[in-house]
Amino acid sequence: MGRRSGYLAERTDITMVIVDTTVWVDFFSGKASAEVQMLERFLIEGKDICICGVILTEVLQGIREDTDYTKTLSRFDSFLFLDMDRRIFIKAAQLYRTLRRRGIRIRKPVDCMIAAVAIEHNVPLLHTDRDFDPIEKFCGLKVVKNA
Repeated sequence: MGRRSGYLAERTDITMVIVDTTVWVDFFSGKASAEVQMLERFLIEGKDICICGVILTEVLQGIREDTDYTKTLSRFDSFLFLDMDRRIFIKAAQLYRTLRRRGIRIRKPVDCMIAAVAIEHNVPLLHTDRDFDPIEKFCGLKVVKNA
């Protein structure tokens, strides 16, 4: 499947990005991927890294050691926290229903919540999760991707 519109990683006008759990998991596990490299570059360049409640919960619940948990929680305090109010949850349901009408089943409906946050705040998403591809294609999600 070809890539659609969205943000390219090397565009210099990206000042803010929301980073999905999939990228954080790869980052913390030391996996070398293009998305991890982009995240590392964004951190070095001082880009505004955003998270939301769902991403924070997913990342923290996967940490086994208390010291790692505390260190990660402290690190995440420095990122911009995008609120999830009632309109976000309604938007997430609309995204899910729109795709279902097209015959597309999202494996993890929580991804619709993350996408809704990104869309509502007009912030591109850095991810490695294929569930976001149809949300990008059909629902206006902006993503950060390799050129």
